[in-house]
Amino acid sequence: MSSMYFTEEHDFFRKSFQDFLQKEVVPHIEKWEKTGHIERFIWKKFGEMGYFGINYPEQYGGMQLDLFYTVIFLEELQKINSGGFAAAMWAHAYLAMTHLNKEGNHEQKQKYLTPSINGDLIGCLCVTEPFGGSDVSGMRSTAVKKGNTYVINGSKTFITNGVYSDYLIVAAKTAPELGNKGISIFVIDRDTPGVSATKLEKLGWRASDTGEIAFDNVVIPAENLMGEENQGFPYIMQHFALERLVMGINAHARSEYALEYTIQYMKDRHAFGKSISKFQALRHKVAQLSSEVEICKTFNYVTAGRLNNGEYVVKEASMSKLISTRVADEVMYDCLQLLGGYGYMEDYPLARLLRDSRLGPIGGGTSEILREIIAKMVIDGKKYKKAT
Repeated sequence: MSSMYFTEEHDFFRKSFQDFLQKEVVPHIEKWEKTGHIERFIWKKFGEMGYFGINYPEQYGGMQLDLFYTVIFLEELQKINSGGFAAAMWAHAYLAMTHLNKEGNHEQKQKYLTPSINGDLIGCLCVTEPFGGSDVSGMRSTAVKKGNTYVINGSKTFITNGVYSDYLIVAAKTAPELGNKGISIFVIDRDTPGVSATKLEKLGWRASDTGEIAFDNVVIPAENLMGEENQGFPYIMQHFALERLVMGINAHARSEYALEYTIQYMKDRHAFGKSISKFQALRHKVAQLSSEVEICKTFNYVTAGRLNNGEYVVKEASMSKLISTRVADEVMYDCLQLLGGYGYMEDYPLARLLRDSRLGPIGGGTSEILREIIAKMVIDGKKYKKAT
């Protein structure tokens, strides 16, 4: 199966990245989980190794590799037991930077994308609002043009990297009367007067800085507009396919990690004179979970291959996230149960895995929203198209 998608070069990259994570990241994870602050040096090390530039143009310092290098990047980040650290990395590389690459002009890419690839700047994507949630078109933030500037007012919430990032990719309404046809995208420097952030405390993803951000009469140059005015909604929608596939891949990868750990625990743990891996009820539970995870992974690889070939896989990516995150939650719950009392202890990985995994069916579009999107396509025949 893997040989259909991964070459020897991919395998070498995976091993190299695994070694990097074990040497440079794992020793600091517990500290970052406690402080909720990932220190800047690791961003620079990721940049120096090229990990932020996997899919980006060589012109701006990237490597322009295929999407399966990204799959490896995502999978291995899920296997060091910090969903928050993983989220900080991929939210920078595949949310903020995706918009820079797709909608940014040459000057914006030189100013923001190149240093983002190098690990010198950290970005975040600001779409979700306190009163909007999944209703992107209902956002209230505004961007009023005044001469050669825009004045931004409003707020965003649940923003990964929302506190410690250097720049923000912000969606705001330039023509509120047009509804979702009046949204535009801007890049805003963190130190711009009127930008403030409050750190949010979370159930999981504790290493990442999740923030609520306020914009109080924030004045930015008109050249900070990304792409065309009032085209922000199609831009956001077309990138949701990648974000949702990312979260689907994350889900199958952390499920694999949890199962590998649990199976080894079961082999080592003895009760009633034998390894608990020999008890049929427990064996069959693991068999069922492993089957579901393998199906998710296979579907995610197929979808990644189609996206890599330029197809617009909004339906498949929505299905990927919907099912893979549900399965991951089941895996975490059942694996914790298979560890018994030890599963509930913080010294074992399942407690954190359970907390971190729970955001899967919520972030990047709730499962309820995804079901409606999928229903529109499979029942109503709705077609979603890329932004022009």
